[in-house]
Amino acid sequence: MSRPGFLDALASRVLVCDGAMGTQLYGRGVFINRCFESLNTSQPDLVSEVHREYLAAGADVIETNTFGASRLKLRAFGLGDEVHAINLAGARLARAAAGDAAYVAGAIGPLGVRIEPWGKTGVDEAREYFREQAAALVEGGVDLLMLETFRDWNEAAAAVDAVRAVCDLPIVAQVTTEEDGNSLDGTPPEQFGPALLARGANVVGVNCSVGPAPMLETVERLADACGATPLSAQPNAGKPRDIEGRNIYLCSPEYMASYARRFIAAGVRLVGGCCGTTPEHIRQIALAVKQLAPDSTRPPGDARHRAVTVETPMARTPVPRADKSVVGAKLSAGTFITGVELVPPRGHAAADALAAARLAAGRGIDLVLVSDAPRGGARVGALALAALIRQQGGIEPLLQYSCRDRNLLGIQSDLLGAHAMGVRNILGITGDVRKIGDIPDATAVFDVDSVGLTHVLSRLNHGLDIAGQPIGEPTGLLAGVMVNPAAADLDRELRRFEYKVEAGAEFVVTRPVFDVSAFERFLRRVEHLKIPVVAGLWPFDSPLNAEFMANEVPDVVVPLTLVERMRAATGADEARREGVKIAKELLDALRPMTAGVVVSTPAGRVERALEVVSAAV
Repeated sequence: MSRPGFLDALASRVLVCDGAMGTQLYGRGVFINRCFESLNTSQPDLVSEVHREYLAAGADVIETNTFGASRLKLRAFGLGDEVHAINLAGARLARAAAGDAAYVAGAIGPLGVRIEPWGKTGVDEAREYFREQAAALVEGGVDLLMLETFRDWNEAAAAVDAVRAVCDLPIVAQVTTEEDGNSLDGTPPEQFGPALLARGANVVGVNCSVGPAPMLETVERLADACGATPLSAQPNAGKPRDIEGRNIYLCSPEYMASYARRFIAAGVRLVGGCCGTTPEHIRQIALAVKQLAPDSTRPPGDARHRAVTVETPMARTPVPRADKSVVGAKLSAGTFITGVELVPPRGHAAADALAAARLAAGRGIDLVLVSDAPRGGARVGALALAALIRQQGGIEPLLQYSCRDRNLLGIQSDLLGAHAMGVRNILGITGDVRKIGDIPDATAVFDVDSVGLTHVLSRLNHGLDIAGQPIGEPTGLLAGVMVNPAAADLDRELRRFEYKVEAGAEFVVTRPVFDVSAFERFLRRVEHLKIPVVAGLWPFDSPLNAEFMANEVPDVVVPLTLVERMRAATGADEARREGVKIAKELLDALRPMTAGVVVSTPAGRVERALEVVSAAV
């Protein structure tokens, strides 16, 4: 008698999925820094042994050892060209172990990078990576595809699209959640569950991240939101605890089994385990499933399991640019604006920085650009200094905000905090990897880049968080970005600039301009974007500084004539005067074609910057 299809089996009874693969391989002596998926081809017997143990424990479904076998993740191990071989081998190993006694789920995990709107990887690119993996798994004979541990439902949706482009096999789509039930990016189950079903998933659920108890509440919310759809639940064996340098999962098999019964009562039809679960955990879950009375489960279609219409939160009308800040009003009116850069001081004393801000205000300057810790050392944070200037400096700050040291949730919190403290002007940048300064080995985050940051600003300005949930009144943050008119690959730079404008950028500040003719060519190429362009200026303070900018700063073009003028200056004072003179000449040339200027100086000396812009006020 032939085995029924996976969905038919799921409609007639609860199926038990297997548990963790990675921790089982680790327990067999595989180093944690190995590519576990590569064992499909290098040590297949080891992988097959794990499959057989789960089958012996009572698993009805076993997952292929391919969770991290996308091209992007394999590339980190130098195995990017082995996507097909590793996935095909993984599927065949599981198929051989399962035979006709169990179903084989082709495991696909997230790519490990942010996709648009938050990251550089396009949705179309993500689909292709997932499609490549899914095609090999289908070729290897899987019965269904298991999409799991997705923090961003948008990426999970791209994976569903990719699978549907390859086959019509059943899809189980699982999102990983926090203890509050929302995804790691803040999307509630009432939104991601129906959304994934509408995209083409057959089963939706949750896995990983949390233990059984908090996952139960999420499952119950999914049940109310997803109607008669079968659900899945694969919790970790609790949260790991560090014991003598090892992560130990402490939920007992019996405890996991007790929650399996509760999952099933809530509408789960596919139950198993994730990180830290072992064949013994699965054995106890399988026993619990078999011991359930026929009427103790809540099958799809049960009268209590009703469908709920979930409304997508509506974006609010954003605050007009002219109403966001004084700078926003001047940009909207076409009034030429002036600004100077202020570098956060070392230590916590901000008195000198506030005095510099007041000096700029007294000279009629429109804004102070607070740079985001461009150098190493213990410095006041740019956000804190911008808030102090807003409160005590008598001038509007333009907060330069870098993605380098923040994850996506931290960025969102910082921007909401900036708005709460009255900081309205934001200049978003990706940030540079720190290879100089006091601590060159400090790690960087780069959860998103400046395009993703601009999307965050736009969401908040429409009254929504990064998960699309309402936050109440929209923020009124003026979203600025940076562009380099002299980039070596100008086509790529302009393409990214267009992405930023599409994401919601309202004005742009350029890198320092030294070549007026090149800048005019740049303006012609961005004219169609129709947002105010504020030019950056940099007065040289010495011939050495001019030569450094010309020869050692990437993507900065300094005409030889300017370098020669600086070389011709005799003495330090004359060189500084010549640097200011050159910057003033550039300002005069740029004024008719720009919305304003922001002057930065080699050491953040506000007095030098004021010398340049004084004539423009």
